[in-house]
Amino acid sequence: MVNGSFGFPVAKDRTLALGEVHARPYPLIDSPRVVLQLAFMTDGGASVDNAVLAELARARGVAAPQADARHYVMNWGTGSLRWERHTEFSTYLYEGPVPARFGGEIVDHPFGDGFSPPGSLISGVRLEVRKWADDAEDMVATFDPASLCFSELEDGAAAAVTDFRQDKDGLTRILLLDKGLSAARTGMIAQRLIEIETYRTLAMLGLPLANSLSPQMRRIEDGLTVVTQRMRQDAKSESDTMLGDITALAAELEAGAAASLYRFGASRAYDSIVQERIASLNEKAVAGYGTWGGFLQRRLAPAMRTCRSIEERQANLSRKLARATALLRSWVDLQLEQQNSELLQSMNRRAKLQLRLQQTVEGLSVAAVSYYVVGLVGYVAKAARDSGLPVNPSLATGVSVPIVVLVIWLLVRRIRKRHKDADAR
Repeated sequence: MVNGSFGFPVAKDRTLALGEVHARPYPLIDSPRVVLQLAFMTDGGASVDNAVLAELARARGVAAPQADARHYVMNWGTGSLRWERHTEFSTYLYEGPVPARFGGEIVDHPFGDGFSPPGSLISGVRLEVRKWADDAEDMVATFDPASLCFSELEDGAAAAVTDFRQDKDGLTRILLLDKGLSAARTGMIAQRLIEIETYRTLAMLGLPLANSLSPQMRRIEDGLTVVTQRMRQDAKSESDTMLGDITALAAELEAGAAASLYRFGASRAYDSIVQERIASLNEKAVAGYGTWGGFLQRRLAPAMRTCRSIEERQANLSRKLARATALLRSWVDLQLEQQNSELLQSMNRRAKLQLRLQQTVEGLSVAAVSYYVVGLVGYVAKAARDSGLPVNPSLATGVSVPIVVLVIWLLVRRIRKRHKDADAR
């Protein structure tokens, strides 16, 4: 066997495909611990992330990740730092010991003054895993009751608490209460809770874009209404102008649709991930408190519906513009056909006039040629008389006129008939 494949040739990406299943294992977290995760947009490309990781690795005296790596783990004091690269963002997750009190200052973490962010911060989460003890109510009381979400997980073996608000460092606070979870289950739940907040934030990026596109959509719809009203009144006389107006509206619409295509698609994908993560929690409501799923359904679903509404308006408006453009083009084509018909009629009249002129010219040419031929006959007759022949030049010239005219006319007619037969063939 070669690589466990019985000596068969191995596909180029087989190793990557198999390894992706185990690429991002859940961290093993023992209670109590604190988890900080920062998500940065990677507008600058992978090279910026690699430079940041290389600097962190040098500071810790460990080997930097390879340039094509998508995940990396290094020890950081009594904790660890995990890095992952995603499609349009990357995450830095630090896991370490908790401070003495809930929400207290974390002393040793990698995001201090020496940390150079690879891009703009899009999401920040602070999750503390604490034992579910008598002081749990005091920790829950530090959250904002207006948006407090408190759900039991793992059949009562854990609870997740948050208010989706940010602390003084700009991080969303999450409290995970542990009542007998294993390190693997704690790490799995912690990662799911963090992913809910991260992907919830990324999904909401589509809402500002949708709100900015709404006035543009309204303006294009109003412009289409004006043009269609004009089409009912002056479609034939102003079809070219109206076609230009509709083309400008269609170009503006397509520009906005192209700019929003990726963002709206990404928002849908992130929203589906959030829904999957919430469903996997199997949360149970705690009396007197809201659940994570219920809160996000009220806050996230309207934003996603707004994005879908803008997409649908773009698609419907594009179809309407296409129909109006096709109608105007049909009128323009009809006008062109009428102009072509008038042009052909004009060319036909011009051809008839040219034919009549040609026939007139042919008659004149017969007379002109006959005149010259009769003159030649006169010269010949005079020459014959001077040479002693009994020829009367005047009589010979006069007799030759009808004969010459008839011969020239027959010759011209024969030539014209030959050309006509050639054209017919």
